[in-house]
Amino acid sequence: MKIAVFGATGMVGSRIASEATSRGHEVTSLSRSTGADMASADVVRAAAADHDVVVGATGPSRTGESHEPWLASVDTLLANVGDTRVLFVGGAGSLQLPDGTRLLDSDGFPDEYKAEATTGAAALEKFRAAPESVDWTYLSPAPGILPGERTGRYATSLETPAGDFVSAEDYAVALVDEIEEPKHRRQRFTVASV
Repeated sequence: MKIAVFGATGMVGSRIASEATSRGHEVTSLSRSTGADMASADVVRAAAADHDVVVGATGPSRTGESHEPWLASVDTLLANVGDTRVLFVGGAGSLQLPDGTRLLDSDGFPDEYKAEATTGAAALEKFRAAPESVDWTYLSPAPGILPGERTGRYATSLETPAGDFVSAEDYAVALVDEIEEPKHRRQRFTVASV
C-alpha cells in the first residue's frame, strides 16, 4: 500500500513510518519542515490522490502558541482527504473512566497536559462530525506513551483505557495493523502495551 504520513519526523509519526516501511508498504514522509503541511488543502488533496491511506501524526503546539491553527489543519485534512482512508494519531485525554468522566476532567489529571488534551478532544469531535464519505479512524494511546520496546503485543478498547501505558513502537504496530486489516472504521479506539 502507499501510505502518506503527516508528522513523519515526530516521536510517533517516525515510528509509524518505520513500521509501515518494514512491512513493505511505500511510505511518503510529510512534515512542515519539508513544506508538506497538513494545513494546506492542496498538499492534503495531493497526498490523498497519490496514496491509499493518509496518516495524521501531528499535534498542537507545546510551546504556548494558539492551538487554533492546528485545529484548522484538522478541518483542512477532513475537508480535502476525499474518500482516501485517514488514520489519526489522537490523544488520551478524551478517553473515559468507567463512570463516564473524561480523563482530562478527572481529579489528578496533570495541569500541564490539559490544554493539549482539550484540543485533542476537540479534534476527535471533528472526526465524529465528519461527513459519512470520510473513512476515518482515530487512535488514542494509553494515558502514558513513550519510546520503548516493540513487542507487537497490545490490548485495545473503544472509549476506556486499555491499560496505563503503550510504547510508541507498539502504538505504531497497532496503527499499521489497523491500516492492513481495518476493524475500526469511523471509530475511535485506544491501545495499550500488554
